[in-house]
Amino acid sequence: MTTLTAPGTARPFDAVLCDLDNVIRFYDSTRLAELERRAGLPEGTTAAVAFSPELDGPLLLGRITRDQWRESIADALARSGRISGEGARDLAGAMTRSPFTADAAVVSVLRGARAAGLSLVLVTNASLDLEEDLAAMGLTDLADHVVSSALEGVAKPDREIYAIAAGRAGAAPGRCLFVDDRLENVEAALAFGMAAVHYRGPADLHSALAFLR
Repeated sequence: MTTLTAPGTARPFDAVLCDLDNVIRFYDSTRLAELERRAGLPEGTTAAVAFSPELDGPLLLGRITRDQWRESIADALARSGRISGEGARDLAGAMTRSPFTADAAVVSVLRGARAAGLSLVLVTNASLDLEEDLAAMGLTDLADHVVSSALEGVAKPDREIYAIAAGRAGAAPGRCLFVDDRLENVEAALAFGMAAVHYRGPADLHSALAFLR
């Protein structure tokens, strides 16, 4: 479901503030799932460990590197007693080195919005490697600005990161459209006074930006 709270004008937004993961970037976890099956672990076991607040939080706030995150995942898996140390390292490596690609359809829509005069800001809970990742996808020129939790030291859904993003966009919160796949982040944007889209697919973005057509 798409949730919008923008004024009913011909051009209701001056800026699009867009999440990266699961909106623009998607990971291929095929290898990780295969390793989990071989180890007799339910699919998603490694991700549940990796994205636990105690392990994921420091990464997203820029306090540890991706390599250090991988080590912490391996240690946590090994301590669980469900897999050997070597197996834990293999799983952690597959988790943190999963290949990723950008959704060309979403990238096209966002480039079109920017070409139409909207300010585009990526707002993402990311690691310190974000710039390298954007370069790998050929997206260093996609947005006017990038607001990364690892560099700002604050992560969604903290109110401060929304204020930073609106400031970079040069737009009042009420003139920003926020796009994210996580409902808690969308709700925080709405509470901050932004319009928001709970993203599930490109059609959500097309609908929200229909006024540009």
